[in-house]
Parts: sequence; C-alpha cells; structure tokens
Amino acid sequence: MAYNVKEDGNIATVYLDGEIDMDVTEKAKELIMPLIEAKKEVHLNLKDVQYMDSSGISVLIESHQKAMELGTKVILKEISKSVLKVIMMAKLEQILNLE
Repeated sequence: MAYNVKEDGNIATVYLDGEIDMDVTEKAKELIMPLIEAKKEVHLNLKDVQYMDSSGISVLIESHQKAMELGTKVILKEISKSVLKVIMMAKLEQILNLE
C-alpha cells in the first residue's frame, strides 16, 4: 500500500494505492486515525486500490465510527470497482459515506 495525504483547511484527502489487507491495516490506521483525532474531515480516495479484504473494511468502519464520535466524518471517494463490490457485499453502503 502506498499513500499520499493532501490537507486543505479542515479536509485531509488520503489517496490510497495498492492492496489493503491484513499486512497493512495497522499502517492504514496509523495514517488515518490521527487525522480523525485532529477533528479533520477525512476523504479516502480509493480509485487506485485494487484489492481490499475484511481487515481493510474494518479500518473503514473503525474510522467511520471514530469520526462520528468526534463530530467529523470520513468520506470514501472514487471507489474502485473491486472495493465497491466488497462494500456492497457487506451491505456497508448504507453505513459508510460514499461519494
């Protein structure tokens, strides 16, 4: 997994690239959680994520829940087809913020 973060005011956009699986979930959390704890609105751009397993989905859910607790939000943007398929199979499109 590669990533790039761009901050603009209170919005932090995280561009993720590659595979989000068990091997990188801790790294993903270490990247995303401090942005949420700083009460930034986090936009996760997933257009270059080719694969995401259940551990990657758990990072999305935990991020979403933490953001709601702190009064901010995590928005998933430009979701790749393979990741969208996993989100839909888990019926998370009704819970997570998709754009």
